[in-house]
Amino acid sequence: MSLTKEELERYKRHTLLPEIGTEGQKKLKAASVLIVGTGGLGSPIAMYLAASGVGHIGLVDFDVVDESNLQRQIIHKSSSVGEAKTESAYATLKEINPYINITLYNEALTSDNAIEIIKSYDIVTDGTDNFATRYLVNDACVLSGKINVFGSIRQFEGQVSVSGASDGPCYRCLFPEPPEPGTVPSCAEAGVMGVLPGVIGTLQATEVIKQIVGIGEPLVGRLLNYDALKMQFGEIKFMKDPDCPCCGNEPSIKELIDYDAFCGQQATNESVEEISADELKHILSGNENTVLIDVREPIELQQGLIANSINIPMQQIPNRLAEIPKEVPVVVYCHLGIRSAHVIEYLKSQGYKKLINLEGGYDAWESVN
Repeated sequence: MSLTKEELERYKRHTLLPEIGTEGQKKLKAASVLIVGTGGLGSPIAMYLAASGVGHIGLVDFDVVDESNLQRQIIHKSSSVGEAKTESAYATLKEINPYINITLYNEALTSDNAIEIIKSYDIVTDGTDNFATRYLVNDACVLSGKINVFGSIRQFEGQVSVSGASDGPCYRCLFPEPPEPGTVPSCAEAGVMGVLPGVIGTLQATEVIKQIVGIGEPLVGRLLNYDALKMQFGEIKFMKDPDCPCCGNEPSIKELIDYDAFCGQQATNESVEEISADELKHILSGNENTVLIDVREPIELQQGLIANSINIPMQQIPNRLAEIPKEVPVVVYCHLGIRSAHVIEYLKSQGYKKLINLEGGYDAWESVN
């Protein structure tokens, strides 16, 4: 792999570094990296890896650019709203570096396609925001023998680590089981500081470059924690678990599984009755006897609420059951319809029968009013 005159000029601040040099830059050009997600984390990862000269970048995402993405997903522009995220990202990356190759996968990463997609890349970096995909990427990387540089963000905090090394632990060694469904709100529900994914995504890109060039001390067996409000970094060291079902001495995971079911998402979605925002609007206009329970946190009410709703934050539900009637239909909603679905599952266990989840939550209601 050689560098052209133009590439030598472009990357000379890299090649001046003895740890990288011309040979290291050639390694970057020869490398291939798959980025799962082109959102908050995927944006800085992709942009810095492109600028650094990683020769082949793969982008996996099935979503389209939304106005609410632009506060933090810097790879996308206002003119890209409504466009496929992979296409929007492609245009930005080609503007940054026309010398690289980019492959787009405008689809969700699933148990059916993950191994096939991942096998063509040297390193995978996970920029997703849900536990099902994190476990999927981890397991696929371990089964494929690939390094996985993963990151996560929430509100003002983020985490980064590297898994999949032959002698190091994987994501399951640190988090053997996913959290209970609904207990960890997504960024869409809990919010996120706009610059936070820039910090964490850039750290992920740094780890990818170190892996490719073969320099420095990687975050293998170390979880780097960042608190933006305190402006502090911390570190948790963890060991490879010999009993890990994925990378342990006698792994039980030989193939990819149903990760929605593993994370408790599928069962809830299938067992909860839902109503659309349009349907709810029609019911309420007819003055039907329906109770509305808003399970969002008080700070989320700044966005607005449906008239005559009772606000009972999700964690307070068990102590405030007396405020929720059993004899009339009850519509439960949150920001996106995820937490409310889990609240309904709990209420069912307490003997409630007439429960309906607002599909898409208050976000959907706001779009029709």
